[in-house]
Amino acid sequence: MNNREKILIIRLSSIGDVLFTLPAVHAVRRNFPEAILYYLVAKEYAPLLRGFSEIDEVIVFDRSAFRSKDFPEACSELVRLIHELRKRKFSLVIDFQGYGETAWVSWLSGAPERWSSIYRQARGWACTRGAWRDNTIHPAQWNLSLLQQCGLSVSEIYNEYALPADAMAEARRFFSGNGLDETKPTLFIQPFTSSPGKNWPLDKFLALAWHFRPRWQVIFGGGPSERDALKPARDAGFVVSAGTPLLVSAGLIKLSTLAIGGDTGLLHIAVAMGRRIVMLMPRTGITPPFQHANWTVKPAVGKNIPDISVEEVIAACEQALS
Repeated sequence: MNNREKILIIRLSSIGDVLFTLPAVHAVRRNFPEAILYYLVAKEYAPLLRGFSEIDEVIVFDRSAFRSKDFPEACSELVRLIHELRKRKFSLVIDFQGYGETAWVSWLSGAPERWSSIYRQARGWACTRGAWRDNTIHPAQWNLSLLQQCGLSVSEIYNEYALPADAMAEARRFFSGNGLDETKPTLFIQPFTSSPGKNWPLDKFLALAWHFRPRWQVIFGGGPSERDALKPARDAGFVVSAGTPLLVSAGLIKLSTLAIGGDTGLLHIAVAMGRRIVMLMPRTGITPPFQHANWTVKPAVGKNIPDISVEEVIAACEQALS
């Protein structure tokens, strides 16, 4: 019979926010070295957890029925989830999200200890220990702070994402299949973000690519929906990896010398893999690379991201490589 302590960590979404729990997961493991660590995440972000080497089991929450407002199907999924949680008899739940739905899930899990990030007073009822969310610090630092306020030791900070071997192998196949050489310097460009307001114009990224092309290999990355938008890069003869799975794209960055783009989950993964990046960000409301806030380029006061010049970004890239 297995009597090891069981701990559930909750963060349903999104790529960046799930990734920002990684240092906290390391801290939980160091405080509970013999525990079985579970992680509850939304179905679409579950592949990201493959790089969390200290998680023993991932529990998936399929929220598609809730989005489609299929009430019977949503109830069925919720009942299934709660059954999955309660049968494991967790001793502790750590809810890094702290939203209404995760508060309910935490409480319904039956765990006697429930720690939570608190955004609103009304949401604090579900936890036995909680701390008011501090939006003035980096989300990864806040997750660590929550653990400290709940009594855990956080003596050292580790932010290490372990890319699965199969994803790395697929990235290498992409390199060879597109005539790329792993021994040559490579620039990975991720031009689009989830918010158009955070995007640098594609024509400026193309100008950046042309600047480095005589000396560097260049890859333009993106999601499946961005294939058409990257046609100008493809027509210019650049390698385009739009549509490759997230972890394979991470592998392409790991094989690259430098990655550049906006505030995207993929670039935050790059940081956790120890890769050098340059991130283009607005002056306010930003989430800089964890522990590397200086790896950013911001517009002048009163200006927006599109106003950043190509020359400024070239200079930032050259400095990153120096």
